[in-house]
Amino acid sequence: MRDFARSDSPAVQEQLDRLGRLSVPEGRLGLDTIRALLARLGDPHKRLPPVFHVAGTNGKGSTCAFLRAMLEAQGCKVHATISPHLVRYNERIRVAGELISDEGLAELLAEVLDAGEDLNPSFFEVTIAAAFAEFARVPADACVVEVGLGGRFDATNVLEPEVLAACGIAALGIDHERFLLAPEEGVPEAPMARIAFEKAGIAKSGVPLITLGPTQSAAAVIFEVAERVGAPIIMEGVDFQILADGQNFAVVDADSQIVLPLPSLSGAHQVSNAGLAVAMLHNQRRIPVGHEAMVKGVTLARWPARLQLMKDGPLTAGREVWLDGGHNPSAGQALANHFRGQRLHLVIGMLSAKDPGSLVGPLGKSIASITVVPVPGHEWHSVGVFGPEAQSAGSLPEAFEMLPRDELPVLVAGSLYLAGEALRLNDEFPD
Repeated sequence: MRDFARSDSPAVQEQLDRLGRLSVPEGRLGLDTIRALLARLGDPHKRLPPVFHVAGTNGKGSTCAFLRAMLEAQGCKVHATISPHLVRYNERIRVAGELISDEGLAELLAEVLDAGEDLNPSFFEVTIAAAFAEFARVPADACVVEVGLGGRFDATNVLEPEVLAACGIAALGIDHERFLLAPEEGVPEAPMARIAFEKAGIAKSGVPLITLGPTQSAAAVIFEVAERVGAPIIMEGVDFQILADGQNFAVVDADSQIVLPLPSLSGAHQVSNAGLAVAMLHNQRRIPVGHEAMVKGVTLARWPARLQLMKDGPLTAGREVWLDGGHNPSAGQALANHFRGQRLHLVIGMLSAKDPGSLVGPLGKSIASITVVPVPGHEWHSVGVFGPEAQSAGSLPEAFEMLPRDELPVLVAGSLYLAGEALRLNDEFPD
């Protein structure tokens, strides 16, 4: 699977251009290539500090942000790898709390690309190999690793029980159907059961697997996979509850009640993501994290382009502008819940492989206008699929010029790639 990357550093861009030329043979599945690449680098994935590994359709990135913030509030140095990046490729590799430097990134990517030149690795396999290689070299107390796509065959799933503190599965939904729902003998056929099967593939023997409450059919699949590999499973709705009121939320199990202030991140769904992070920390034994650190982390966590209220800048120009990279039905429902009872202008750009109705449908009557823009560097849905009232713009700045000068908020949504472009144009660079 290809991705999109650019850099202002010529040395980094040279390596990103090499990355961009990589392709994956059609139908290739499995972890053989990433394992071979890591072996040539000295198997760095076997020498990492305790790892928190997080999968899920929606919310896994936010869960990782809460985990990192809570661990850092405890005084830990934390490595982290996430995907995709928004503005700079460097965002994918955070070393002991800091984004990797351009100089370090150029050298690291060159090393990994040279090592695997004849293996034909993918963009993501090279990225994960690079992250793990750097994480093994630089001392830290913990790692937070976000699954890229699925779980079972994701490049991050080379992680072994010896380095894992806990695994987590955030909210499940239908996404990446081409990759995750392709027919395969011996795996569930029903879409949600198949998605659960793929995500549960990160379960490892003896490593606690903590999950948000899935549907009944998905839960049965997760229990089956966890039992087969010998992973202790802690599931919301069975082993713990996440409860919230207007000011606080609590993670409650048979022996404890952890009460925390509501998360800093916008959206009611962030309570579940923060709750999952708390439950993962509570149910592991590698790194002690106290209540004070959880309180601090949940209120300081940042995760750009997920219901983010943008700053006043060159693009927003005094408007109230919200930014969200969601692109599936679950994300659409989260947006609808947040904006219920309000009217807004929707500026949307969606990849051609995504369903426009997944966002427009749930938002429904909240939409005062729809302006459709390209997703830079990708194939995207043109204005026609968004209905007769939608208008087309050639870019985000043009779309903002076309909007009525009223007091309604603007929502830019539909793609994380579009979200990254919005942040770049507004001079907001994730740090």
